[in-house]
Amino acid sequence: MEAIGVLAVSGLLVAWLLWSLWNLYRIPVGLRDGSWQRPLWWARLWSLALFVGCVAWVRGALSGAFDVGEACEYAHHQTYDSTYRAAHIEEFNGLFPLSNKCNAHYDLVPAWVNPTIVNCAAFVLLATGVLLWFGVTRLADRGVSRTAEPRLGLAAPSPVTRR
Repeated sequence: MEAIGVLAVSGLLVAWLLWSLWNLYRIPVGLRDGSWQRPLWWARLWSLALFVGCVAWVRGALSGAFDVGEACEYAHHQTYDSTYRAAHIEEFNGLFPLSNKCNAHYDLVPAWVNPTIVNCAAFVLLATGVLLWFGVTRLADRGVSRTAEPRLGLAAPSPVTRR
């Protein structure tokens, strides 16, 4: 049963990856052809920013591997300072900003990870706001058309003249 769950999650992640790769193509095209004015373009931006932000966070969270000392010494050729890590352990256990230092001068988390997470979060919030705006205006337009017709006495167009 656990294997089915792992396969299902893996399948969803692969589908999200493929969708995000497709969005990498469609977002710039949408800027040129004007489709940025439609909700699907903003949903694409939301999905892509969320995917890139999650990937950056996972990259940063897993930067120390399982043994930070070995990662510092063998993979990055840095001295491992256990007293420094013991004194600053609360910095390395947080969800954000990500940090996993070997010593006072070298961080295993790449410098691009935290700014990428912040920028992706900003794009997700922007796209969420725009999508909510699209939804509210669509509901408001739908509500106005239903309520304005009886009050204003607007006649329905004739089937002959309707286009």
